[in-house]
Amino acid sequence: MPRVGLFVPCYIDQLYPDVGLATVELLEKFGCQVEFPEAQTCCGQPMANTGCVNDARPLAERFVEIFAPYEYVVCPSGSCTAMVRQHYAEFFHGHRLEHDFASLRPRVLELTEFLVDVLQVERIEGSFPHRVGLHQSCHGLRELRLGSSSEVVGPRFSKATQLLGSLAGIELVPLKRADECCGFGGTFAINEQAVSVMMGLDRLHDHQTAGAEVITANDMSCLMHLQGLILRKKLPLAVMHIAEILAGRPVPQRR
Repeated sequence: MPRVGLFVPCYIDQLYPDVGLATVELLEKFGCQVEFPEAQTCCGQPMANTGCVNDARPLAERFVEIFAPYEYVVCPSGSCTAMVRQHYAEFFHGHRLEHDFASLRPRVLELTEFLVDVLQVERIEGSFPHRVGLHQSCHGLRELRLGSSSEVVGPRFSKATQLLGSLAGIELVPLKRADECCGFGGTFAINEQAVSVMMGLDRLHDHQTAGAEVITANDMSCLMHLQGLILRKKLPLAVMHIAEILAGRPVPQRR
């Protein structure tokens, strides 16, 4: 029974707690001993993205101190996982925690990555009789390589499609531009608001054209951005994190 430390992104903790609960249910379903270290904080990505590296450094140090004892660290976010695996190294050159980070780094995994690569889950029992568009977040696709190399020109296989595709009744709709950013990008959505909105609307148009009823992703930050545009434009679309779909949650009522 793997001992798993659950790392929950700030926006999920504060705004979408059911995603965290769904993640726990999935991990426990497949035999994991899941613990939520209450001392955990932000991974530091917002600070690092805006150039405030010195403000991100103590958060990276705290992350390693908290999660080093766990066999695995699982996070329902490609973005936060990529921050740890791809961008923490610069904080630990010659640091007292350098060895601890080097040991921990490969054990920090995004949810679908952990399910498929570590637990060897091939299918999820359940049904989801809806047309679903899968949004590939930039960090998951480009930094964690959660999809195959063919994802860049059109998704045929990924860890997410493998798991979603095993559900009875689901229809994964084909997107024309499956590798494109939604426009969120954290502080990018604030600093370049007009560009961010146009990018998001382009993604929604692609999903609507493909006939999607529900948009899902490995990152709730992307879905949060798209959900805001959906509500503002009153579009007939719902958003659900992949953990919610795999855990058997119903489609939320449209507002």
